[in-house]
Amino acid sequence: MTGIATDSCDLLVVGAGPAGMAAAVAAAPSGASIVVIDDNPAPGGQIWRDGPGAALPPAARKWRDALAAHANIRVRSGTRIVAIAAPDELLLEDAGGATRMAWRKLILCTGARELLLPFPGWTLPGVTGAGGLQALVKAGMPVEGERIVIAGSGPLLLAAAATARAAGAKVLRIAEQASFAAVARFGASLARWPGKAAQAVTLADAGYRTSSRIVSVHGAAQVESVRLLQGGKEADIACDRVACGFGLTPNTQLGQLLGCALAPVGGGTQALSVDARQATSVHGIYAAGECTGFGGSERALVQGAIAGHAAVGNERAAKALESERTRWNAFAAQLHRAFALADAIRRMPQADTLVCRCEDVPFSALVGCTGWTDAKLHRRCGMGACQGRVCGDAAQFLFGWTPPAPRPPLSPVRIATLAGLVDTADPVDARQ
Repeated sequence: MTGIATDSCDLLVVGAGPAGMAAAVAAAPSGASIVVIDDNPAPGGQIWRDGPGAALPPAARKWRDALAAHANIRVRSGTRIVAIAAPDELLLEDAGGATRMAWRKLILCTGARELLLPFPGWTLPGVTGAGGLQALVKAGMPVEGERIVIAGSGPLLLAAAATARAAGAKVLRIAEQASFAAVARFGASLARWPGKAAQAVTLADAGYRTSSRIVSVHGAAQVESVRLLQGGKEADIACDRVACGFGLTPNTQLGQLLGCALAPVGGGTQALSVDARQATSVHGIYAAGECTGFGGSERALVQGAIAGHAAVGNERAAKALESERTRWNAFAAQLHRAFALADAIRRMPQADTLVCRCEDVPFSALVGCTGWTDAKLHRRCGMGACQGRVCGDAAQFLFGWTPPAPRPPLSPVRIATLAGLVDTADPVDARQ
């Protein structure tokens, strides 16, 4: 016997970001037994990440309190999904051991991850994602006095700059690849969403430059300078750290493993496909938030609430939120149009630039490949520790290759946890 614990619930919510919290709170009045699992130490997701360097915003506290106010909601933080243990049953792992969790309804709120793209020098110590910089600062990484350059596209650049500056860093430049006209149109459109307009004003930065992108990062053993292309001219800026953000990629792995269909959301990106009730193509499984396409915390909250109501059969409450979702879907569409990545971003890597950092696969080795499988079999791209989570997204953007279908386990696990699959009645699942 494996010693794996067993548990069950009426409704399992995967992810405790804004969508997951809203889903659980919306479903709670039904009296259903609800379990929310998340791999972070506390609810909030990436946007409301807690830590010694973070001051939790009022909205995050409000939703945490709402979760705690319902006795029929159990939150399991620090818990990851490993695999499908059996039909309507997932294998989980936390610091204390493994659990086979059976569910009647499932809501996927698995969020999104940063799109990291290769350019010369991107593997130097001191180069991070823009969201990664925020997470590190919130976790307590000292940046006081550091000279930081942030580059890429989208409002996350400004948010990352604000976080770093609040921690004492000197943000020298924010290089936005979108044109001034595109950013200006986006700014003018914010009149439809006054809260977003007010937020934009608080994030305004004198170092913000449009039509500007990263060329390369330089340094002997760590970041010493960055070269930017600004207005058609290259300029070098001495700095200590570079953070890059080129948008987000929906986390669809668990949904795909469960058989949920995907749908394109622009820019070659795919997300979990949902209907008006946030239901996926698999009966009993719903999805909300960034895993259905990114569009901000407000959109995630209303999507999560609709999914929560629908999952417990409260159709009237779910339908009442449709107009609010439409409003935030319009904001998401405006965001995608304004900050769509230009073709020039695809030309950032040079022949010797590593695309797969785990297996040291340069860009030149992938140019002649016919697709992801060819690159994986003959160049070992995606065969390393990240299992294609970083280079797979980059290859999709650079070459248009379809990302590989996920295979369990979805994350590194203990052997004892995998032993929990032995007891499954389905021999196919056992072989996972």
